[in-house]
Amino acid sequence: MRYSSSSTKDLIQMPHLYLQLQEQLRQWLKPKDKRHLQGFAEAVAAILQSGRASLSHWLPYLSHRECQARSQMERLSYFVHNPHIIAERFYNPLVKHFLQAFAGESLELALDTSILWDKFCLIEVCLIWGGRSITLAQVVLEHGSATVGFEHYRPVLEQVRSLLPPQSTVTLLADRGFEHGELIRWLQQNHWSWAIRAKSDLLVTLPTGTTKRVEQLIPPAEQAYLVPDVTVLGDVNCHLATANLDMANGSWAVLSDIPPSLQTFALYGKRFGGIEPHFKDYKSAAFNVVSSHLRDAQALTCLFMLLATANLIAVILGIMLVRLGQRAAIDWHDHRGLSFLQLGLRQLHTLLYQQKSLPILQILPRTNPPPASASIAKREKLDFRIEFARITIVSS
Repeated sequence: MRYSSSSTKDLIQMPHLYLQLQEQLRQWLKPKDKRHLQGFAEAVAAILQSGRASLSHWLPYLSHRECQARSQMERLSYFVHNPHIIAERFYNPLVKHFLQAFAGESLELALDTSILWDKFCLIEVCLIWGGRSITLAQVVLEHGSATVGFEHYRPVLEQVRSLLPPQSTVTLLADRGFEHGELIRWLQQNHWSWAIRAKSDLLVTLPTGTTKRVEQLIPPAEQAYLVPDVTVLGDVNCHLATANLDMANGSWAVLSDIPPSLQTFALYGKRFGGIEPHFKDYKSAAFNVVSSHLRDAQALTCLFMLLATANLIAVILGIMLVRLGQRAAIDWHDHRGLSFLQLGLRQLHTLLYQQKSLPILQILPRTNPPPASASIAKREKLDFRIEFARITIVSS
């Protein structure tokens, strides 16, 4: 069947989602160039609809521009390489708006890295919430290792500090490789609590003056050592909790400014249920960022900001669905079996299929909901409580 150019033009309509997103985003985003807001809304809408981080998969959702595919790709490439499309102008205002309810609350944040193609390193700080994580700040470096220096991630921490709601208290969780004296001193200066997993060769000075490696303070199997008032990294006064559990595939050693107890392990363990599934959502479970052909640190930083925005919007839609009591229309489990991200993405596709309007996006509620559990086994794993054969407080 053939259409004349005029009839084809009549059939093309502006994408419904892109228009509604732009209308809502303009409340909080005030870029100097209005075209940047349009491009931002188009990209986020395309990510939400395609579920992909690859620019070429966005093209079907940009048909309103009436451009050939090559021209579309050139425009998208220019957009993600544009130095004006940065978090300070586009993502930070959204985070500050949607976190309003957390003023005065206790927040648990996770700092971590993820390697891309053995060439780039994503550094993120996320809010642990609802069994997943919500990106607060991020950057991609051309760096082929997951180990980074404090100078690499300090700007990310500074950005997070500028976003946090007033009077909130913060606890930062980080994996091995982040036991940097500069980091801990920065946390102390900003009155953040912290729990950081220690490497086995880290030197620990006990209150008696004896110095030992962490591996020398690991207890026998199924036991835990609580070691208060230690000194590490020259002048950092803190506490150490170590455990040796077969079910944990080895030993744990956690440094913290909080007096050691078994809750030290529970606190640090929240990191696993937060940021690691979040990285999986980026890479395979939701957006398949590994299919992106971008190989430039600045462009990848922009891409991850767009993904974080799409993630935030989808999470909010999922939360709104649950609060309205409509989860069962999408999630067949007795209890919530899908993450808020997956609920939101599916709800969005339902709205588009039914040609319904995007609802007004609400701020995140301060109440931290329990994680999703898609099976009885997953629920039992979440509810599982670790028991130690012996707990020893070490003072020498």
